[in-house]
Amino acid sequence: ERGDNVKPVSIIAVVMTAAVAVAVTTEAQPLTLEEAARLALTSHPSIDAASAGAREAAAGVQVARAGFLPRLAWSGSYTRSNNPVYAFGTLLTQQRFAEDNFAIDRLNNPAAVQNFQSVLSIEQTVFDANRTKHAVRAARVQEEMSAEDRRARELDVLMGVATTYFGVVVSAERTRVAAQAVTSADADLRRAQAMFDSGQTTNADVLAVQVHRASAVQERIRAVNDFEVARAALNDALGIGLDELREPVTPLRAALPPTDTLEAYVSLAAGLRPDARQAVLGVDLAAEQTGQARTALWPTVVVQGIVEADGARFADQGGRNWLAGVAMHWELWKGAENRARVTAATYGEEEADAGRRQVQSATALHVRQAWFAFRSAHERLDVAQTTVAQAEEGLRIVRNRYESGLEAVTELLRSETALIHARYGRLAALFEQRTARAALEYAGGRLMASSEVMQ
Repeated sequence: ERGDNVKPVSIIAVVMTAAVAVAVTTEAQPLTLEEAARLALTSHPSIDAASAGAREAAAGVQVARAGFLPRLAWSGSYTRSNNPVYAFGTLLTQQRFAEDNFAIDRLNNPAAVQNFQSVLSIEQTVFDANRTKHAVRAARVQEEMSAEDRRARELDVLMGVATTYFGVVVSAERTRVAAQAVTSADADLRRAQAMFDSGQTTNADVLAVQVHRASAVQERIRAVNDFEVARAALNDALGIGLDELREPVTPLRAALPPTDTLEAYVSLAAGLRPDARQAVLGVDLAAEQTGQARTALWPTVVVQGIVEADGARFADQGGRNWLAGVAMHWELWKGAENRARVTAATYGEEEADAGRRQVQSATALHVRQAWFAFRSAHERLDVAQTTVAQAEEGLRIVRNRYESGLEAVTELLRSETALIHARYGRLAALFEQRTARAALEYAGGRLMASSEVMQ
């Protein structure tokens, strides 16, 4: 009776495992790790945001360069008044002033006069103590910093893809291992039932195996659900819909150790890491901001020209005149504000330089951490692989002894549990070793879709 009870549950397990396999292999589109990386670089929202920021910074350069060009403006107005001064001046401007307008009564009590005025003005800065020049340089530095920000987002996205991609691979493999554990438990239960029926063991052995099998079923359920979550996490890292089905086809193999030395990684990271480059650019930006602050201590000189048309009717502007000149503006005293701005900008340079040194040290530390993390993961992978081989051999020996009546069922179950944990441990070690290798390239600022670790 107990043996018969196993069959329906076993059938359900097979159906569940087959359903997962069908969902992965028939509905999902195959996706290599490199294809996933390239897809993420074109579809992830953070890349779009960084690209927009880069374009915004490029537009900022054009805004700053506008200071080199002349400014052309047009303005129009309509006025009407009987103010004597206004009426006298407006008639002159419209070139309609006549002799009878000199009459005392008309001068003191003029009729209301209206004026349609159009003014075209042009102004060109000829000296601003290099204020515009510093503004353009600062905008270009900010454009470079935005480009580095985009590179930083790309590195983050690629690292996220590598982690979540192999997270799906590991989850699928854990599901397979969990299904194998249930299958093995089913066989153990049939074996224990047969031995109980033949009087070789007690019912306690059958119950112990049933408990063990229940634990294996729970682990398989957990693994199936973890797989679904891992697949959604990959889609999120790719920047696509969470319900899209993609099947990772790049196997989870151990990554090759780096060919460069630790010192080479540290040296290259200083010039390749986006945050390190941004820190250097931050010093340049602070220097340009100091230069801009100093220009406020000097005058600004502009040349300007104005063409004006005035008339009593909008379509008949008879009065035309022009004006040309040179103007200088010099703020001689603003309560020492300009000097204070220069002082503040100088301190900003010191702060930026200190930040650069801090980032440089943090970058070197990050590379070292990633280097030794990979070395540790690589060594632990060797141990994990050896452990699996040992656990498999140990289970084989214990199973043979149990079938011969030389071992208790508890020892058999302990050996099977040890093998399952060893296989899970090997999967975890493989995942850590592969992602640690990608993290080393990330720390060095060298991670790309075409990198060896993304193949």
